[in-house]
Amino acid sequence: MPIAREAIRRPVQQPVAWLLLTLLSLALIVLPFLNVAPNRLVAGEPLRLWQISRFGLLLLPLAALWLLLWRRPGRSTLMLALLAAELMLALIIWLGGHQATLLSQQGSRLARTSFASGLWCSAALIVLLITDLVRQLTRHRLVQLLLNLQVWLLPLLLLFSGQLADLSLLREYTNRQAVFDAALSRHLTLLAGTVLPALLIALPLGVALFRRPGWQGSIFGVLNVIQTVPSVALFGLLIAPLAGLAQHFPWLGAWGISGIGMAPALIALVLYALLPLVRSVVVGLQQVPQQVRESARGMGMSGWQQFRAVDVPLALPVWLAGLRVVVVQTLGMAVVAALIGAGGFGAIIFQGLLSSALDLVLLGVIPVIALAVTVDALFRLLISLLERRDD
Repeated sequence: MPIAREAIRRPVQQPVAWLLLTLLSLALIVLPFLNVAPNRLVAGEPLRLWQISRFGLLLLPLAALWLLLWRRPGRSTLMLALLAAELMLALIIWLGGHQATLLSQQGSRLARTSFASGLWCSAALIVLLITDLVRQLTRHRLVQLLLNLQVWLLPLLLLFSGQLADLSLLREYTNRQAVFDAALSRHLTLLAGTVLPALLIALPLGVALFRRPGWQGSIFGVLNVIQTVPSVALFGLLIAPLAGLAQHFPWLGAWGISGIGMAPALIALVLYALLPLVRSVVVGLQQVPQQVRESARGMGMSGWQQFRAVDVPLALPVWLAGLRVVVVQTLGMAVVAALIGAGGFGAIIFQGLLSSALDLVLLGVIPVIALAVTVDALFRLLISLLERRDD
């Protein structure tokens, strides 16, 4: 009897996994799995999970996850649950691509098959479940990061093997590959054109504020005011002065500086990047132990040698954390910069919104998310390696 009671209580001991599995099951049952339309402009009709070919394959890992919820918690149980969740994520994506291929062979080539709300919600819930399982499996941040990254190996293999080529989103990419490549190049240019000048300004400014704490109140006050201005408003405020400068000094226009385009976008993005970068420089230097500085001074190091050999290595993880925030922030805000002609993925997104083409919107949104997640993961990995080396 006590054993039975313990088995009944086990799901309650894992409330996050229990809640996510419940929501996942409801999403698969209640929400449409795919959406099929005769062309890209028509809304189309939903397909439920049980209307999908070979949907039974998806029930196997789902049943395994539910059964493992009642098993005694342990490392082996968590590993099995992680494998089942990864398999389920890959199967969900594969089923969508497989059904799209079947429908394209049976009907018109203009027909579009896209992921519906049930598939998107299910995939998101599985990713959250995987994150929770990885957190329980290990507390080592580097191992957690690597386990979370390897989850995407099977989905990427499906993508590059052509299994998803008949999905509406991939067809949209094929039709607009040149536009997509140009948007990717412009978005990365906006990122590099923001981060490099911001670093050149923020590093010396942060060092100066650390050495003169009395300046911090006024400088951070100005940077905070800039940060609170909405991005669209700041872009708009820069149009008039830059247009006036280009009119009075034609050589500025020859350099590409005008009221719209890259110039106001880069100026605004650099201004937004200054606060987190300068703050991270100051905080990183403040966290360097004073005893270490005194030891370096006692060894006869000059001020520059102390800064290069002691301050920079110890403050670097904090600086990289601030840079990570800036890079992810810039990738998102560069989308809004398309409103003033800066281009990038924002141009694709707004074009899709104006034409009510959801696939076109996703073609711009998904790469931005993928870039942000990839850059964030790389920075986390680098920071973890630096902290492990310092330890």
